[in-house]
Formats: sequence, structure tokens, C-alpha cells
Amino acid sequence: MAQDDFRGALRLEQVAELREKTEKLTKFLLERLKDYLETIRPLLAPVRVFGKHIKSPMREDVPGAEAAVRKLCEKYNEVCSRPFSLSADLGDNAVADLDGRIQLCPWEYTHEAKSATETKSITVTSPVKTVLTYKSPYSLSQIRLAVAGKGDRRQDDMREFLVAALAMQSTLEKFPGIVRLLKDLRYDVQVERCPGLGDLPLAVISSCVPSFRPADDLVLATCNLSGVPAFIELIDTEAVHQLEDPLKPRIAEVLGIDKKSAGST
Repeated sequence: MAQDDFRGALRLEQVAELREKTEKLTKFLLERLKDYLETIRPLLAPVRVFGKHIKSPMREDVPGAEAAVRKLCEKYNEVCSRPFSLSADLGDNAVADLDGRIQLCPWEYTHEAKSATETKSITVTSPVKTVLTYKSPYSLSQIRLAVAGKGDRRQDDMREFLVAALAMQSTLEKFPGIVRLLKDLRYDVQVERCPGLGDLPLAVISSCVPSFRPADDLVLATCNLSGVPAFIELIDTEAVHQLEDPLKPRIAEVLGIDKKSAGST
């Protein structure tokens, strides 16, 4: 069945089965991602970018550290106002207390689901997209609630989240080999904006396995059954059959092999 046909023909009774498969694959993919990130954790250490500006027992000079701190402060000043209402000056110790541990947060967004009889705001979570930051008191979900006025609005913790997110991007920008490594491991890294968080850029890791949100009627029916206005996207099992090795087209390009010929071998 074609991908669009599969999604369009989905019925409510199939959602439960797909949800079970989604949970299993999500757990598998997340465990692998955590394993990979733990292996390369020394490469992601913020001290490699900010040097002596990171508070640690052994401070070291790193070429470009001053410029990296200035650039982070500039980015912070661009995004701290709306919708966070934070002051624009991080001060001299902008990254001094940055926690170098890695934090993974599920990607989520709000969707207005509509049917013939109702409209409801649904919090949708992706099972295959994860926000990568350094450790901070807020998760992505918590800061979204805080900004929306539905959770505790702790300005210091908000500031830490922004700094942690921007600092992770600084590391990935300085060491693009990390991004290439993750891509070869079948995880794509992109900078994205999360609805509700203004222009704050976030480093988002996506699995090669796609997910999708079914028709609003199905989303609403599922939420009404659970009693919770939240929905997790479903793994596209049909797309799994079409997965390709990301290294294959690169090898074909190096060898000058026609893409069609490479795909048939």
C-alpha cells in the first residue's frame, strides 16, 4: 500500500496497534541514541568551546572561547524578550554555571484538531524527534507550559534553559564532525523553532524512521477515549520498507555510479 493510502485508510481500531508498535520502536531508538551520545559525551563537553569561562576545577584556555561567549550572548539577547520576558544582559559569567550533562527532551507542539462537532487544542509529541540541550531545570514541555501561563514561571530556570540550548548549538557549530557522525548513525540534526517559544533555535535530532499525525477525527476520537488532550504521533510502518543506507548515495557519488544503478544493486 502506498504511504498516503496507508495513512488515509487508517481506522480507529488500528491506532491502538500502531501505538503499541510506536512505543516499542521509540524505546529502541531512544536507548540507542542515549548510548551513542554517552559514547561521544566527551566531544560534547562545553569546555571545548567556552574554555576557562566554564566553572570547573581545571580551567583551560581554548582558542576562540571569548568569541564563542560573545556570540552566545548576542543570540540570547535576540530571543530572550518574547515570549520569555527575560532581561537581555547575561553578565560576565554567561556560561560559568553551565551544566555539561546532556539533556534530551521529546519534541512536542500544540495542534488545533477539528471535526464536524468539536475543536480541541491537542499537545502532540513526536516519537522520533528529540531536542538536544545541556542539562537545565526546565524540560521543553515545562518551559512551554511556563510560557503559556500553565506552569511555574521561574525566570532563572528559563534563562538556564535558553543558555543550555544555545550553548549546545555553539558546540555543534564548532564541531560539525559530530553532526556528520550522528548522520552516519542514521540520526539527522537540524535547528528548528518550537511553536510557542518565539525565535529560540533548538538543536533537534530526528530518527530516519518517520512518524505522522493521522486525521483530526482520529486524533480527537483517541483523545476522547483517553480523556487526555494529548497525542503521540504514530510510526509510519509502511515507510520502514523504504529506508535506505545514508552512506550508499555518497559512495555511489564518489565512485561515479549512476544513482538508479546503485539503487538496483
